Amino acid sequence: MAKILIVLTSQAKLGNTGKPTGFYFDEMAEPYWVFKDAGHSVDIASIAGGNPKPDPASVDQDITKMSSLSQRFLRDLHAQEKLENTTAIGNVDPKHYDVIFLAGGHGAMWDFATNNKLAHVVSEIYNQGGVVGAVCHGPAGLVNAKRADGKPLVEGLRVNGFTDDEERGFKLEKVVPFLLETKLRSLGGKFESGSNFSDYAVRDGRLVTGQNPQSAKSTAELVVQALAQQDQQAA
Repeated sequence: MAKILIVLTSQAKLGNTGKPTGFYFDEMAEPYWVFKDAGHSVDIASIAGGNPKPDPASVDQDITKMSSLSQRFLRDLHAQEKLENTTAIGNVDPKHYDVIFLAGGHGAMWDFATNNKLAHVVSEIYNQGGVVGAVCHGPAGLVNAKRADGKPLVEGLRVNGFTDDEERGFKLEKVVPFLLETKLRSLGGKFESGSNFSDYAVRDGRLVTGQNPQSAKSTAELVVQALAQQDQQAA
């Protein structure tokens, strides 16, 4: 059984627009159950701790319109308690975790990308042999992460995330502080992607990344695959 930490954004406003944002609910809930159903232990953290807010666009008052795994999360009291009492990233000890998974949502473009503690935790988990996963805007938390040799974590690795074209599709390319695809490419990441808003995830060793909300489940499944391969190699 691996110990997995899902990290959520605490950014609740979309830049200077005054519009609400937050973490994307499916990108938290679907990986949560993929990991739990594979027999792993899952904790939830956020940048500020406490009860982070989901992007209103990612939840529906009629929960039957949400994905089956998101519905399952909303009906599970233990899962809800974890979400309402997340650990602040500043209080996380990376030595306690085998995996860190960065859920997306536009809010991540602000606080994931600028939080030094998150960059440290991601770097430490990767450098101690752990798996790093991220989906949609979650890879914003990779931009300041470093390998043990000081190079960007993504340099030379196949990587994925919310594409520049998808950002333009939302007409937010001038609202977000940077374009994620462009940034990952500039750090030496071998960026690859599928069609806009289609399920696409990529694994390069112990780095797993997914493109958009549609990719949340498949990204988590590749994380589980990476863990299983590590177990086989250790046996």
